Amino acid sequence: MNNKIGIKEVVAIGIGTALFVVLTTVQIPIGIPNTYLQPRMAIMAFLAAVFGPIVGGVIGLLGHALGDAIFYGSVWWSWVFPEAVVGIGVGAFASKFAVKEGGFSTARNIIMFNLVQIFANAIAWILVAPILDILVYAEPANKVFVQGMFAFLGNIIIIGVLGTIFLVAYSKVVGGSNDLKKED
Repeated sequence: MNNKIGIKEVVAIGIGTALFVVLTTVQIPIGIPNTYLQPRMAIMAFLAAVFGPIVGGVIGLLGHALGDAIFYGSVWWSWVFPEAVVGIGVGAFASKFAVKEGGFSTARNIIMFNLVQIFANAIAWILVAPILDILVYAEPANKVFVQGMFAFLGNIIIIGVLGTIFLVAYSKVVGGSNDLKKED
């Protein structure tokens, strides 16, 4: 697990948060109010899988909070924290995915990434978001658990497809560049 914050991680947080905010407006309706397929989740999962849990968690937290504030005028905190949960959850296994080593394209690592993101999304959207909606905003339980279930399904699809594609491509490019040697 990468708990170190260096220049690369700070840059990843900045770029990832900016992309997350910009992609806030890219929403594909899935038929449930205020619940959409959002490509920004794939960006966050990608960066979490490459740089670790701190990067993933901060991008989820800041990206969602800033996106809500900028585009909607207020922050829906019960959905901000679950984004961070997904980023932290995926990032906690970053070293196991072997993205930077060029090994992500193996079936084992792709399956492991997707199992981890499914588990992280389940905790975030089936448990954390609905419970926070009920406790913080006094939302009706039946409404928020349906929204949470559809957010879970949407996120595992978007991360499973786009996140996996981003990680395979990045791993091939970065893994191939490990052969470079410093000249004397």
